[in-house]
Amino acid sequence: MPGETLARVHLDRRAAGPRVSGILWLLASVAAGAGLAVQSRVNGELGARLEHGMLAALVSFAVGLALLGVILLVSPGSRAGVRRLVGVIRDGSMPWWYASTGLLGAFLVATQGLVVGTTGVALYTVGVVAGQTTSALAVDRAGFGGLARKPITAPRVLGALLALVAVGIALAGAGAIDGAWLVVLPFVAGLLQSFQQAFGGLVQRHARSAIAQTVSNFLVGTVALAIIVGIQALAGVTARPLPAEPWLYVGGVLGIVFIYLMSIAVHHLGVLTMGLGVICGQVVASLLLDWLVPAGHPVTVWSLIGAALTIAAVAVSAIRRPARAIRAV
Repeated sequence: MPGETLARVHLDRRAAGPRVSGILWLLASVAAGAGLAVQSRVNGELGARLEHGMLAALVSFAVGLALLGVILLVSPGSRAGVRRLVGVIRDGSMPWWYASTGLLGAFLVATQGLVVGTTGVALYTVGVVAGQTTSALAVDRAGFGGLARKPITAPRVLGALLALVAVGIALAGAGAIDGAWLVVLPFVAGLLQSFQQAFGGLVQRHARSAIAQTVSNFLVGTVALAIIVGIQALAGVTARPLPAEPWLYVGGVLGIVFIYLMSIAVHHLGVLTMGLGVICGQVVASLLLDWLVPAGHPVTVWSLIGAALTIAAVAVSAIRRPARAIRAV
């Protein structure tokens, strides 16, 4: 029937838009994950040079906050977003603690400075992957803070299980590396990252500005890290002089890009699928870094198998049931 055919064509066109958008945001998540792996290597190297992981995290956050200050100076729209964020916190339409996700980001960056120098980027990423995969299903199912709930479908569960298998394989291959137990810290950071991404998306929605959410994250994180480093200084903890290489200070810039993209992508993909996209980018980029820019952490066959399984997990979790055809009455 012509009417039925037209209805199906119209439905296909409407369904194609969200599918294309979802693929683009999944690719953005993969790219952001790759940037996070690079940030881990940069901050890990900075922490090793300073012999002070918390100071390296503070430097990373401070550089990012300074760049955001410049963006606010030249962008009226970004300043308006910050004003809206302050307004919704003051009038109580958004709980103030939604804006405290910078504490979780600060913990993640601090683990980079403390752990990566010992374990390498690939094994560090394994810990984050394990934690994030474990918590993402629960965060999606609960719909924390008012985010749309995502059903626990068979592909999503299978994707999460594949990611955990990949983690186990990578750990088995890294069993002989000194300090492998340090993956406990990035595991906890990964557990918290799902919550950070979920609440960060809510802050972005209330402020109607991804930059405002990013500013909130970096401001809170910088203050928290400054307090910790100050307490360490009073306790007699010292650091080596700041190194001269400029590339050691790009971690904050990469963090801005990551938080900005994730605060938007979470609305399109949900925490689990977005998180697995990030994981895919992290795993592949971390392996490439340990291979192309070795720092005493070799890439093994086990690492490659784990990376392949992680990519498979992303593909499986992204499977969606096709839209049902509309029948003409």
